[in-house]
Amino acid sequence: MKVVVSATDQSIDAPMDQRFGRAPWFVLVDTETGEWSAHANAAVESGHGAGIEAGRTVAGMGAEAIITGDVGPNAHRTLQAAGIAVYSARGATVRDAVTALGEGALPQLTGPSAPGHSGGGVPGSGGGAGRSGGGGRQGGGGGAGRSGGGPRL
Repeated sequence: MKVVVSATDQSIDAPMDQRFGRAPWFVLVDTETGEWSAHANAAVESGHGAGIEAGRTVAGMGAEAIITGDVGPNAHRTLQAAGIAVYSARGATVRDAVTALGEGALPQLTGPSAPGHSGGGVPGSGGGAGRSGGGGRQGGGGGAGRSGGGPRL
């Protein structure tokens, strides 16, 4: 199964990002082969509709499921329409979240877990409103996938 995890960095060992639409990275993991790749989330800088855009992005990656902390109503509808299952995890690395999914330890979200527009200015989230300069995410890349190349799951 192809699973996308919202992540704070471009690694399988990165901490998960609790926000779906505003997560800076999506890590795509093939649970059958253990191979993974990291993809910059272009929706991070979206003024509106980040969850919808992020949902379309992961659908285009061929994801069958996502693991995230919170997902708003618009993103959830987009994912549901694409047939992508949504699972919730907290305080885990990408690798640990995928392992927990494989063990059946993650709850599936059948509806949104956050109100709309929750990611942009969440205190302590490191993203959203109030940024100045270049957006604080230097060297984020142009959205192209990045091969994991490292150890498998």
